[in-house]
Amino acid sequence: MITPTKGIAPDRCLLAVGAQVLLQLDEPRSVSQAWARLKAWRIEHGHYAPVSFGWFVLALDALYSMGAVELRRDVLVLRSTDASTLER
Repeated sequence: MITPTKGIAPDRCLLAVGAQVLLQLDEPRSVSQAWARLKAWRIEHGHYAPVSFGWFVLALDALYSMGAVELRRDVLVLRSTDASTLER
């Protein structure tokens, strides 16, 4: 489920969908905006395998657990990847 398997196509695994979500967060967006942009992006790039809203939320959960995104004032934002901002 997190990585591709015999039953889950590479473009539908949570890591791939999470990466696709990150591409949509070039600026802070609401969850609804990120979902709409992800659906449009997948069609534009030929990823026709269906991704449900539930699967999108699981990808967000995975991104959050990895520290890649957070929700601030009901808006999804990328977390800084600058090493100088990490706590030791």
